[in-house]
Amino acid sequence: MWYIAAMALSIGFGLSLAALAGAFGQSRAVSSALEGMARQPEAAGQIQTAMIIGLAFIESLVIYVLVIAFLLNGKIPAVDTIAAVMEKAH
Repeated sequence: MWYIAAMALSIGFGLSLAALAGAFGQSRAVSSALEGMARQPEAAGQIQTAMIIGLAFIESLVIYVLVIAFLLNGKIPAVDTIAAVMEKAH
């Protein structure tokens, strides 16, 4: 039964960690791109294109974690099922 609690905790921590890391990565990418555009305004179009592609990749990783969290959430049994199993065990 401990694996159910571990799975529930991992869903919450995993999703929040992925969102935090994704936000940090995106902020660093945008910051670096803006600094590059400020230093070389003639390359702003290329830098912006590369930045948008990079942001899409970073966001896709967070979406993958969200999908995995939904899949794992479907594996957690309902509370009444857990209570019935615990009742039979005692």
